[in-house]
This record gives sequence, C-alpha cells and structure tokens, in this order.
Amino acid sequence: MKKLISSLFIFSTLLLSNDTFYTHDLDNEEMLQLGEELYKKTCISCHGENGETNRKMKLVVKPRELRKTILTQEQSYQIIKHSAHYFGAHADIMPAFKYVYNNEEISSLAYYISNIFNPNRESKVKKLLAASKKLSDKEKKDALSVGKNIFQKKCALCHGEKGNGESEFVEKSKASKNFIYPYNLTRTLLNEDQIFLYAKFGGHFWGTDKKDMPSWSRKFNDVELKSVARYVQEEIKSMRTPLK
Repeated sequence: MKKLISSLFIFSTLLLSNDTFYTHDLDNEEMLQLGEELYKKTCISCHGENGETNRKMKLVVKPRELRKTILTQEQSYQIIKHSAHYFGAHADIMPAFKYVYNNEEISSLAYYISNIFNPNRESKVKKLLAASKKLSDKEKKDALSVGKNIFQKKCALCHGEKGNGESEFVEKSKASKNFIYPYNLTRTLLNEDQIFLYAKFGGHFWGTDKKDMPSWSRKFNDVELKSVARYVQEEIKSMRTPLK
C-alpha cells in the first residue's frame, strides 16, 4: 500500500510538471518582452522593480526576493499559476493567476523572472551541492530513519509531526500575535536537493523576509540534513494533504 501511495504521488507530480510544457509560438525575446510587461503590470508592486521585494508593503508575510529564490523556472510557473498556498504556503498572499492570465502569459512571466532576476540560480545550486558531503551507501540506507528522528525532534515543532504545518507551537504563536508561517511540506514543490539546501542555509538565504526558517548547518551536518530531506521527499510528501 505504501509503495502504491508513493507511486501515485510520483505520477501526480509528473502530471503536474507536464502542465508547464505546452505549445506556444513565442521565441525567447518575445517571452522576455511579454513577461516584463506583465511583471510591471501585476508583480512589481509586491516584488519590486528588480525582484528585490517591496519591504514597505504592510503584509504579515513579505513577498519573496525573486533574486534569491531557489525555485526553478518550471516551479515558478506552477506557483504563479496555482498560488503559493496550493503548494504549501501557510499564508495565501501569493494568489493563483490562472484566473487572470493564460498559460502563455504565465510561462512568459516565469521566463522573465528566472532569466532577468535570477539567471545564476542553477549554477549557484550546483555549486552548493557539489560542496556538500555525499552520502555513503550505509548513510543512504539509514537516511529515512535518521531523517525521521531529526524531523520529529526538531522540524515537527513548527511543521507538525505529519509535516502539514499544523502544530501546537503554531497555535501558541497565533495567541501571542507573533504568528509563524511554516509550510505544509506535504504539498511542497521543492525536490530533495532543494529541501536539503533550504534546511542547510535557511529561508532568509533563499529570499524570505523573516527568519522563521533558520539555517540548521550549525546544528546538523550535511549527512543529517540530507537524511531529513530524503524523509520529507519520500515520506512526508507521500501524505499530501488537501487545502484548507
């Protein structure tokens, strides 16, 4: 049954990914031009002229710095189309633009953001991964149990034991009016490598305004953090929960 659930999750992810690859007649220059036009029309008020974020916005969760985001162009497309909340964000400030723009327009927006604001994302990610410790065969074998142990002791405090962003700590933060916004990890778009890098360097490194998601590099080594990432990828994400 567990293998079946995992297979269904992988299949649904592939279907979702295929949503990005549709046919259109625009070349790269046309996509940049259309993307810039739509960005200035719709996104600039929150994300800033150069993707640096408008920090004057009076929002409980400030928009992400697009110059630093870990998201790929394809992932940005999905977020723009379906909303951040659809993929696990606790807040629903980043809306779904599928009701505003068509696929060609959304793809152009994602292309513009990725190529103008964050053109070195891929090389940055590759460099950080290359500098990280590789898992040995034994460490790969033990990864799920090691990752689960760390997740339940540390990550579950905010993300919840099931990784769905629901925890006692979150409820207490609401009462103290210092609300934190942990992601529902069962719905995250991030892949295993991205989860590892996010945990290692923290959310602020990747463009979030607040530092609720800290860097865990001083507490855990690469092997431990990669084990957590594998646990999230293979166990938590297989329990994808419905939107609330």
